[in-house]
Amino acid sequence: MTAATAPEAATATTDGRPALRVGVQLQPQHADYGRIRDAVAEAEEAGVDIVFNWDHFFPLRGAADGKHFECWTMLGAWAEATSRVEIGALVTCNGYRNPELLADMARTVDHISGGRLILGIGAGWFRRDFDEYGYDFGTAGSRLAGLADALPRIRSRWERLNPPPTREIPILVGGGGEKKTLRCTAEYADIWHGFGDAETIAHKSRVLDAHCADVGRDPRSIVRSAGVQAAPDAVADDLLAAGVGLFTIGVGGPRYDLGLLKDWIAWRDERRG
Repeated sequence: MTAATAPEAATATTDGRPALRVGVQLQPQHADYGRIRDAVAEAEEAGVDIVFNWDHFFPLRGAADGKHFECWTMLGAWAEATSRVEIGALVTCNGYRNPELLADMARTVDHISGGRLILGIGAGWFRRDFDEYGYDFGTAGSRLAGLADALPRIRSRWERLNPPPTREIPILVGGGGEKKTLRCTAEYADIWHGFGDAETIAHKSRVLDAHCADVGRDPRSIVRSAGVQAAPDAVADDLLAAGVGLFTIGVGGPRYDLGLLKDWIAWRDERRG
């Protein structure tokens, strides 16, 4: 199992361009679980391609001690509650779980979902999560080194599990560090999720291309993903020009208003023809 043979679902192309996909990140904060579950069902019914949550222990916005739920137990529930969409975390914090355990958790959710899991992963950054749950925050360098160590261990563990994953689980790496994060992406990921405007995404995508050249990887095998919080007519063309093929809308509780997501789904469908 190698990163160079990315799953077809993650890297399908049309006329040499990335296949357009739309995701939603349903942030598990400030809501009861029943409302989150309803939002997942609404997003799947609307036609979204991927439903993500995130891997934090406390809200990132709003009341700091507001309602919040854990990432991976939720993904297991989503695997049973959905039938078509891919699911995953945007992104799992590498420092919260041993890589072998995380690999086993991902394999299990992969089986529960019938092969619809994307393993999103990053180095982590939210200090309160680390401090209150007893993890070593370390430094940015040590967290990135941990990510670089974990990715090959995860792939190795998948090859040793019985039963193995149902497919080559796509790995999504989130982050924009040009020396380390993008190097890890070039070596191990099928999807790169970047942050910032189109100009920033385009620049970092070129850096990723250079790392791919260094490791002997076809850069076209890595889908470029970006978060969007504006209407398609405001940002889509520039992001497309920057090479983005996966557009993810972040939505928080307690309402989970999916209006903007549905606008992006309609745009995707129009572009697909």
